[in-house]
Amino acid sequence: MRARRLSILLLTAFAALAPAVALAQDSGAPWPSDYFSPKPRPNVAGKFDYYTLVLSWSPTHCVTAVPGRDEAQCARNDGLHYGFVLHGLWPQYEKGYPAACPIGRKPFVPQPVISSMLDIMPARGLVIHEYKLHGTCSGLDPAEYYSLARKLFTRIRVPERYSNPFETQFVSPRQIVGEFMRANPGLTPQMIVVSCAGPGNRLRDVRICVNKEGAPRACGENESQRSLCRADQMHVPPVRSTRRESGANPRDPRADLKRDPGLPRPRVIESPGRF
Repeated sequence: MRARRLSILLLTAFAALAPAVALAQDSGAPWPSDYFSPKPRPNVAGKFDYYTLVLSWSPTHCVTAVPGRDEAQCARNDGLHYGFVLHGLWPQYEKGYPAACPIGRKPFVPQPVISSMLDIMPARGLVIHEYKLHGTCSGLDPAEYYSLARKLFTRIRVPERYSNPFETQFVSPRQIVGEFMRANPGLTPQMIVVSCAGPGNRLRDVRICVNKEGAPRACGENESQRSLCRADQMHVPPVRSTRRESGANPRDPRADLKRDPGLPRPRVIESPGRF
């Protein structure tokens, strides 16, 4: 008797559900399982939700640089040391990200494009790697992708204390976020995240989220401050660039130093809401 009642209940429930299932199939609406166990989105060039602009703190990278591979960035003979450099421009989903998208051809980066980026991405291998892994998913060719990356990078005004610090600093992720907000009106805490790693929780990078047109926007789930740096305080290795301006007084060890001379200077922000 109990089994008979159960069978009747199941048949009734299925009959009630059947029209909804048919409607979902006809309308293209997602199945319930698509909400609870979503399938990974395919890697399709140009199909993404926003960009993350990644500004890497070069001194942290150079602490663990591989000998013989990173001389242009970390072992120059002209006294130039870099501060923030462009690590990459990453297409992102609201949750997750595409990578190495097929584009129907070899993801070749021409030498003129590579050379044009070395002042803000001082490693040839990095320029090539970033296009293969991330640039292919932008839907842009290498010249277009790196033109956009440069445009966004040079819009960011770096706080003065990170221009060319000669001493080690200790700051919290919240401090850095606040300093970038004050230097770049229009940015909010939801648009910036700080990453740290290694001994002493060294500052690794600052990430700023923008939409496809380059306007600042809130980050998605990928940029979780809790997952990228939980430290209350981070170690910021110094830059100590000693490359001098031409014609400078050789007796003055500090007054004539360039600050991040290989990087474009930040421009004045034109209006709130756009950096």
